[in-house]
Amino acid sequence: MTALCDDHDVVFFDLDGVIYIGRNAVQHAAEVVSELKARGIGCCFVTNNAARTPIEVAQHLTDLGIPTLDSEVVTGSQAGASLMRDFVAPGSKVLAVGGPGVAAALIERGFVPVFSNDDEPQAVMQGFGPQLSWSDLAEACYALRRGIPWIATNMDSTFPTGRGLAPGNGSLVMAVAHATGRQPDAVAGKPEKSLFDEAVARTKAVRGLMVGDRLDTDIAGGNRAGMQTLLVLTGVCTRGDSAAAKGDEIPTYVGEDLRSLLVEPVLWSDTIGGIHA
Repeated sequence: MTALCDDHDVVFFDLDGVIYIGRNAVQHAAEVVSELKARGIGCCFVTNNAARTPIEVAQHLTDLGIPTLDSEVVTGSQAGASLMRDFVAPGSKVLAVGGPGVAAALIERGFVPVFSNDDEPQAVMQGFGPQLSWSDLAEACYALRRGIPWIATNMDSTFPTGRGLAPGNGSLVMAVAHATGRQPDAVAGKPEKSLFDEAVARTKAVRGLMVGDRLDTDIAGGNRAGMQTLLVLTGVCTRGDSAAAKGDEIPTYVGEDLRSLLVEPVLWSDTIGGIHA
């Protein structure tokens, strides 16, 4: 038997809905990641969630029984801060809207995060943060009305929590868009290519596999990046959602959970009788 994971040198994992939901690990996640590493397969955790720094994410994973280095975590904030170089020069002030991960990524890439339009930022980067307030969104609106560049770390409409789906960064970005009459100049996270470029460059992956629970971000993004993709049904998407997938949202493989990586692969077309194949 050839396990799905054995055809790949690096497995890229989404986090929310795949590895954990809220503060709790998804069942079997720790055991599967441990087995992959024992087989010499690289593991990289890629998340659109910009709320936390890679160090905080790595510590969370370690606490869940998945020992992780911060270098093994790639966030939407890091991809966004890399994109920011296309709009303003390093050393520029950037309004940081979101959790601590947004400001930390900007500093890492040589920008100066500020938190008020009164500081005359030259750009805005907006990411998710559970404590984000009306005042934070208002500062973004004040700044964006000056016509400065606007980077969104991702456009996920929802965010999985232990209590169910809550508004994601995309919903908050659209609130600002509605108030200002403009759209972000660029989006960094899945399904856009920036996050995958960052992850592949860091891991030197040749035969990467993207594992996620969302068709519109994880699967579409992995497909666009030229990877095979595995949809797991532990988060947002259901089997019905999978069967209805079209275009670049069609996963290569489908599995109930991460144990699918350790058995023979199940092609998406086989799960729905080849309706869309």
